[in-house]
Amino acid sequence: MTKVYLIGAGPGAADLLTLRAARLLADKAEIVLADDLVSDEILALVRPEARVLKVGKRGGRPSTPQSFIHRLMVRYARRGKCVVRLKGGDPYVFGRGGEEVEALAEHGVAAEVVPGLTAGIAVPAAVGIPVTHRAYTHGVTLVTGTAGDGRSEPNWSGLARSGTTLVIYMGLGRLLSIVARLIAGGLPPDTPAAAIASGTLPSQRHVKGTLRDLPGRVAAAGLASPAIIVVGEVAALANADTDTADVPMQDLVACMHAA
Repeated sequence: MTKVYLIGAGPGAADLLTLRAARLLADKAEIVLADDLVSDEILALVRPEARVLKVGKRGGRPSTPQSFIHRLMVRYARRGKCVVRLKGGDPYVFGRGGEEVEALAEHGVAAEVVPGLTAGIAVPAAVGIPVTHRAYTHGVTLVTGTAGDGRSEPNWSGLARSGTTLVIYMGLGRLLSIVARLIAGGLPPDTPAAAIASGTLPSQRHVKGTLRDLPGRVAAAGLASPAIIVVGEVAALANADTDTADVPMQDLVACMHAA
């Protein structure tokens, strides 16, 4: 029985894949269980003899159950196949890699994690945002915008008081609620904020503004998931908006009332 490799595919662009990951995909992979966020450009690096199975998990869309992914990894590993679990970003940053390693261990299957660039660091950098900067913040907090599986919400009030840059994954669909909770928790409405969609890919787009007006700007630009949200003083350092048109005041007012 061979080991299972949990490989981080990075934020999207194939040339941001690690050399180790690229070599495993090209030379050793026999079964590849790939997430939706893995680009076709990266899948093209997989050796032609390998079998690629799409096991996408996207919020609000039909998704492959996590338990089924566990069974597939164990099944093919027990058949002696070199199994690669290929994930966007890094397996251990909101990638459920920890759960998968535990599931493999329960069945006596060895696992090796090949880290990838996490979107929470790489995507802000792609638009000029350093998530830490000595002049603006003493740290960065990575947080998911969705609770999921019956778990409690992130402590938005506590995060509002943390004094760190907030990098929010999977939060675009709940942006109004998140903004409202952060403001209610004490974060000033004029705190700089940005949203970046499809980061590092040719389709990358972003908007920046303040916490108060970010939902309106996102709506006006038509940004869609996958996206990263950045809240904090460093967001003001982002490059000029991809979409530079002013947001109609009525849209901003409507978003503020909805929040």
